[in-house]
Amino acid sequence: MDEQIRQQFIEYIMLMVYDDQYIDRHEEKKILEEGIKRGLRVDDGLSIIRHVATEKCLVIEREAEERTKNILRQYALNDGFIDHKEFEDALAMFNDACKGKIAEPELKKRLKKMMLDNGWKAKEGGLFVGKWFSAI
Repeated sequence: MDEQIRQQFIEYIMLMVYDDQYIDRHEEKKILEEGIKRGLRVDDGLSIIRHVATEKCLVIEREAEERTKNILRQYALNDGFIDHKEFEDALAMFNDACKGKIAEPELKKRLKKMMLDNGWKAKEGGLFVGKWFSAI
């Protein structure tokens, strides 16, 4: 890979995250499209994005979602359910991973969608929490 192309691509990434240090899915796709225009392969582009994100402490939304999904998977494997406390713990980790760039109601919807998409059941009911999952 041409070092000049690589450096220009890194500069483009830095420009895209200049104001918020955050790469959402839309921006990630746009960055990769720019990499392809410059002659990079998608895998090379992803590798450079991850490298820059690690080096500059940037958030890649897709990776934050994957980490959170893995946490939910572990909770679901414990007893077959995800209870309210586990959900709230995953929500807090997701929020931290996203550095607060996504509003909490949207994070909750994404977590609920992850659970539904993967067939993980919520443990609802109880004296203090009620129908917390249904309410999302």
